[in-house]
Amino acid sequence: MNASTIGADVSGRLDNLRLENLRRLLSPRSIAVVGASSDPSKAGSQALKSLSNFPGTLVAVNPREREVQGFPCYPTLAALPEPVDLAIFAIPAQHCVKAAEEAAAAGVGGIFIISGGFSEIGGAGVHLQEQLARICSQTGLRLLGPNTSGFINPHQACVASFVPGVDRLRKGKIAVVAQSGGVNLTLSFLIHRLGAGLSLAVGLGNAVDVGTSDVVRMLADDPNTDAIALHLEGVPRGRELFDLLRDVTRRKPTVALIAGKSDIGEFAVSHTGNLMGSHQRTVAALTQAGVVVVDSTDALAEAAVVLSQGRLPAKANSGVALVTGQAGPGLLIVDGLKAAGLHVPEFTHETVDRLRTLLPPMTYVKNPVDTGRPGSNFPDVVASVANDEKIDAVLVFALSEPSVLDPLAALQPALAQTRKSILFGTLGMPEDVEPALNALAKSGIPAVTGPERLAKAAAALVSDSNAQSRLSRPRLNHARQSNKRTASPFNEDSAKQLLTRYGVDSPNRRLCADRDEAFTAFHDLRQPVVVKIVATDIAHKTEAGGVFLNVSNEASLTAALDAIALIPTSTPAQVLIEEMAPPGVELIVGGVRDPSWGPCVVVGLGGVMAEALADSAVRLAPIDDMDAAEMLSELRGRQLLDGFRGLPRCDRAAIGRVIIAVGNILLDHPDISELEINPLRVSGTSALALDALILADS
Repeated sequence: MNASTIGADVSGRLDNLRLENLRRLLSPRSIAVVGASSDPSKAGSQALKSLSNFPGTLVAVNPREREVQGFPCYPTLAALPEPVDLAIFAIPAQHCVKAAEEAAAAGVGGIFIISGGFSEIGGAGVHLQEQLARICSQTGLRLLGPNTSGFINPHQACVASFVPGVDRLRKGKIAVVAQSGGVNLTLSFLIHRLGAGLSLAVGLGNAVDVGTSDVVRMLADDPNTDAIALHLEGVPRGRELFDLLRDVTRRKPTVALIAGKSDIGEFAVSHTGNLMGSHQRTVAALTQAGVVVVDSTDALAEAAVVLSQGRLPAKANSGVALVTGQAGPGLLIVDGLKAAGLHVPEFTHETVDRLRTLLPPMTYVKNPVDTGRPGSNFPDVVASVANDEKIDAVLVFALSEPSVLDPLAALQPALAQTRKSILFGTLGMPEDVEPALNALAKSGIPAVTGPERLAKAAAALVSDSNAQSRLSRPRLNHARQSNKRTASPFNEDSAKQLLTRYGVDSPNRRLCADRDEAFTAFHDLRQPVVVKIVATDIAHKTEAGGVFLNVSNEASLTAALDAIALIPTSTPAQVLIEEMAPPGVELIVGGVRDPSWGPCVVVGLGGVMAEALADSAVRLAPIDDMDAAEMLSELRGRQLLDGFRGLPRCDRAAIGRVIIAVGNILLDHPDISELEINPLRVSGTSALALDALILADS
């Protein structure tokens, strides 16, 4: 056995140990509280108290005590009769490194550090955190935190979190994985209020060792988990999480809330960086991986609850219907559905005819259905709508009137006649609404309060269905064309040469080293022409006054060359003479190498106005034809591509080929950090790169 084989074997054993120890940490059968105390003001006291109903082995560790709160106490972890699965550290930060070393040596599975005082304070705290990370990586010990409120595993009756009320959170099928311990508890309480329960709720804190990917990977095979709710503040290993979620979301619906909407791009040279801030890249990556991305903790909890009760079949454009007895709220719901891009189709003639036999004259029955005051045939109305071939999900909204409509009695007969998803929304006095919601929850029928929430719940269901449809496509694996470094730095001409090798066209041009070459090129090319400065030390030629359009005679050429010669640059005489492109719509297509997510591609409207319009769509490379088509359809100004007010009807397939090419260039050339085509001039017959910027590592 050679050294590499031995190394791989050792690494594999360590990986297996780390996975097993993560399970021991989050589903413990035995727990030790290090720093246990009888003083109610101490964290070690609260830890023992919160765990008092833990059904497994619970012990205290304190060198000055023999018993704490009725639990046996030992001086050290090494003194325990047998290794525990979890050790909770309720001790100051400066003592945690030594205690972690002792835990690893004693065969502890994992530790959870309550206290702060690590990287979040800088200085010595960073050093302490680095030491903890080293211990974990070398020994297989797992660490949750530090600086977190911990976790709750209701199925194990393990309350490793010390906030009042968490011990009463019901067990269920939803897992919460939150960067913040506070958000973890917020989501847990919201899910509980919605009548659902938790399989696991974890606050990662500083995430020195256990991160989002670790927990999600474990949850993928957890029989107690039917849906996953994620809260992310930052993703240090984004591509790893992306690849993991692409697999996990096929099996279990996953919803995410991402902090940091106000973030802007850290790439300062091109427009591309400002169009594609890290928050947008994170949203795009998670969506591409099949995650439903929402914008609030309420929406996250509600989407997770609804999806835990059942998913729609994978479909590119699911049809949604609404049945309601109140026209006003119904209009709000339909507005919300259409604003979210959901398909609200008219029913078939057969469904309309059937509804007309069930409802009074003059009611609207084409979708939505306005039933008026619900009658005894309300279940038949819902069933008729659900059985329409165009409909995949039925929304039912009714203000609470217990004497008129029992939601469970009204919906169960409809469910018996169809396999379609039915969501219920209502509002009323709490004492009337809560019994109905609880009854529906026990029967597995998703229910929310309020018209807007009903629309958002439907949007989550459909978003998940769309995502599953996208993920069902064969996965694109890009075969790298080149591992060679590029001949950087790039000027516009050399950038366009590279683009040409990937099938991206540009106007005929000539790179000229002096005036004589410029005049020769002017006469050889079709006029009028564009005259541009060419210099690797000038990124934005227009802003520098180095671009002259519609140059059609020698006098205007001379004036352009004279002006360019005055611009300070390392190559003052070098210019590019290029034929003018035909009229069209201007786009920007660019790509950046994100330090976490890897190669990302953006397309946006606007050309020189790209940043002002901020109308863009993002994907991780590699990108296929359908990805590119979806990106164009996501643009708010997509009508401009389809012959809007005299503009040419643009060749979307040609734009798609450019988008794909940009992604492939980034994949093929690891030293290229950023690429931008701005503008890409698109007409009915062409897509031409009028300008190109490539930045590469030197």
